Amino acid sequence: VQLQASGGGLVQAGGSLRLSCAASERTFTRHHWGWFRQAPGKEREFVAGITWTYGYIYYGDSVKGRFTVSRDNAKNTVFLQMNSLKPEDTAVYYCAAMNSPRQFSRSESKYDYWGQGTLVTVSS
Repeated sequence: VQLQASGGGLVQAGGSLRLSCAASERTFTRHHWGWFRQAPGKEREFVAGITWTYGYIYYGDSVKGRFTVSRDNAKNTVFLQMNSLKPEDTAVYYCAAMNSPRQFSRSESKYDYWGQGTLVTVSS
């Protein structure tokens, strides 16, 4: 199983980036999706997620109102649109998938598959 995350880079504070996570159709379907991030010296934290059924969406408190998670079923791709970026958003961002018969979770331990991570750096 391979998840391909992309879209990271260097951006000034207040700017925007869009991350993408592509998967095979077999992995994309019937899986909940989550975005996590890990800043230097910190634990990995939940950023956003979207459920397979009904497309319910969840956000971490620190990104509410600034980030938007979405998916394109035709392209087997999940996106994370990040606006109004702040220096504290600097981190490696990971996409992850968990099997949907299980209840959606914000806990990284519940996820079955992970992308390789993409670095987002926000300069002040």
